[in-house]
Amino acid sequence: MALQWQRMMQRPPTDAELDSLTQTWLREEILYREALRLGLDRGDAVVRKRMANKMNFLASSIAETAKPSEQTLENWLAENPQRFTEETSYSFDQLFFREKADAEAALLKLAQDAVWNEIGESISLPETVDDWPSRRIEGRFGLRFIEGLQSLNAMNAWSQPIVSGFGWHLVMVRDREIGEVPPLVEIRERVENDWRTSTLETRRDDAYQLLRDAYEVTIER
Repeated sequence: MALQWQRMMQRPPTDAELDSLTQTWLREEILYREALRLGLDRGDAVVRKRMANKMNFLASSIAETAKPSEQTLENWLAENPQRFTEETSYSFDQLFFREKADAEAALLKLAQDAVWNEIGESISLPETVDDWPSRRIEGRFGLRFIEGLQSLNAMNAWSQPIVSGFGWHLVMVRDREIGEVPPLVEIRERVENDWRTSTLETRRDDAYQLLRDAYEVTIER
């Protein structure tokens, strides 16, 4: 308490001030313990939500600070080489939509053999790109688009909508030429940051699942 006071006030507390802080903390602690003893925390939606949020934050924090092994990073680099070389070139077709819902609707039409280049909305971006390097694509379509493009693994199939600074795009990658990928030792921090960002939601879900597996749940209908 003295250290917290000093950080806030830029000076140590006097004896009287420290006594006052101690009594305030003691009063709060006694009232808190008595509230728990009487079960006042149960049946209160606000308290329930706050406690759940704190537990979720704690579990998420553990997931966010997880350290990947060298083998995990080696595997990530091997599975996603296109993310770590600027020499990767793409050939693809793309359709643009201002709203994600319109892109999703268009994807259904494409599944029904609609003529693809009659569906998209007008924009000053090429519908067809042939053998463009990543840097050129980023310069024309933007960083968010190239990140979405790099995450696509399927070839010759229309993707789920990916976002750019313009709106939403359906993309069919026709070809991808991956250049030389640097060894992990040279780009370790970059690979770890990419792994951490890309797998965060999965690791958060895994952290929750560990808690969930400790419970036996019966749902009565």
